[in-house]
Order: sequence, then structure tokens, then C-alpha cells
Amino acid sequence: MSRVVISVIGHDRPGLVNDLAKLAADLNLSIEDSRMTVLGGEFAVLMSVAGGDLALGRLETKLERLAEDKELAWLLRRTGERTDVEGRVPYTVSVTAMDHPGIVHRVASFFSSRDINIYNLDTVSERAAHTGTPIFSLVMEVELPPDVRIAELRDAFFYFCDDHDLDAEFRPS
Repeated sequence: MSRVVISVIGHDRPGLVNDLAKLAADLNLSIEDSRMTVLGGEFAVLMSVAGGDLALGRLETKLERLAEDKELAWLLRRTGERTDVEGRVPYTVSVTAMDHPGIVHRVASFFSSRDINIYNLDTVSERAAHTGTPIFSLVMEVELPPDVRIAELRDAFFYFCDDHDLDAEFRPS
């Protein structure tokens, strides 16, 4: 069994998920993992699809046609299974702050400088109910190396957040 990751972006409209799921089903391919969301006026899809090499090759051809017909941007890349996660400890990090540029970069830099992998990240900007103040929220899942001292990392992260006016949580996943 082989695997590809596809990314598709197109104007938000009913039926796009169905179109992509039908492509996979018609080729007897399995959608193993996916993330789909509306960003601005666009619908973005990221999915891992598995099956035989011939079917995956046909998926690429059919996806190209669908993208042309429906005015979609797309990317397909062959991949394998993750093998480097042995012994890593999953943690969830949540950050909330008044919205301003650079929050994601600062938080990502904190973890990447410590060789900690971010494997899932979701962000949203909303307006506070009563004041209309823009509020930014970030939730991410990280994989801590087995040799990391969790209490020290947690303390360093909370000091970092205090320095940058970020409210945060740091907990096992």
C-alpha cells in the first residue's frame, strides 16, 4: 500500500468535499486522515490517501482534471508512514492573546529552538463579545523528545508567555 498527501484549495462552495471523496472512492482508495476548513472565502483540504500505486497515479490525473474544471489549486506528493515518533511524548499547548502580528512565529520559535516538533496547529482570530477587541487563539500539539525535562520546559514556556503577554496552557495530550 502506498500513500499520497494532497492539498486542494478552491472557492468555498457546496460539493467540494463530495467531489474529492468521490475521486478516492471511485479509485478504491482510502482517505486515511484529513483536515478541511474554510479560510477567508476559500475552502482548503489537506488529506492523506492510501492505495495501490496504479490507483494513486490515476488519482493524480483525475485530480488534475477536477482542478481544471472547478478552478482549484492543488498539490499531490507521495509520502510514507511516520517513523520518527518513537518515545516522543505528546503535549497540547493553548495560547490566547489580544491579536497582533508575530504570535505564531514567537511560539513556534520557542519550541523549534528546543528541537520540539509541532505536529498540529490551529489558530483563529475572533472579536471579543462585549468590546470587539480582536482575540487570537492558538492550539497546537507538540511531540516532546524523551529526554526533555517537562517541568523545566513548562516553566520556561510560562515565563516566555508572561514576557509576551500571552495566556497559555501546557498539558499532556
